[in-house]
Amino acid sequence: MSVAERLAAVRERIERAGRNPDDVAIVAVTKGFGPDACREALRAGLTLLGENRVQEALAKMEVVDGARWHLIGHLQSNKVRHAAGRFAVIQSVDTVKLAEQIARTHPEQQVLVEVNVSRERQKSGAPPDQARDVIAGVARLLDLRGLMGMGPSEGDPTPAFAELKRLRDEAEQRLGKSMPILSMGMSGDFELALAAGSTMLRLGQVLFGPRPA
Repeated sequence: MSVAERLAAVRERIERAGRNPDDVAIVAVTKGFGPDACREALRAGLTLLGENRVQEALAKMEVVDGARWHLIGHLQSNKVRHAAGRFAVIQSVDTVKLAEQIARTHPEQQVLVEVNVSRERQKSGAPPDQARDVIAGVARLLDLRGLMGMGPSEGDPTPAFAELKRLRDEAEQRLGKSMPILSMGMSGDFELALAAGSTMLRLGQVLFGPRPA
């Protein structure tokens, strides 16, 4: 099945979830897939491509034209100078210190604050009880566009998604700033994320099939 066919099926599922597909941005997660898969995604109309690792993304940027790249994986401090200004959006800012490093390199960088709403140790993101301070600090330094989060590895992700939306809504009120992006929902849970108010999905396998070994 082609990426275009899989995308059509995803859009049908978005509609069945009660949302207009035109109102939901899709970041096609190309981690582990080569440039040909990236180009197929672009031909299907998926212009936002997401990568977990800076080096893998930079290599693809050299040979794939026409994409707006999102960094969705954890950004290490020693990779900031390579990433800032190269990605349309860095979705994984989780400390004010990291935001300060990005701002020194590229103060116009669009970012999301990642919050660990699943409270799982293996996942990155600002702890929810520190999120308010992190959000406020990042907003002072960079072009903060919203929040990003992941559901838990097991169980119902709805409470985590609801918490992320509440944090975003509270931050908009507190800061007097529109933050239109609520990036939550992956291949296995995106309908539940949509029901909770997601405006941006990060989809890999449901668009590309199993990731190469």
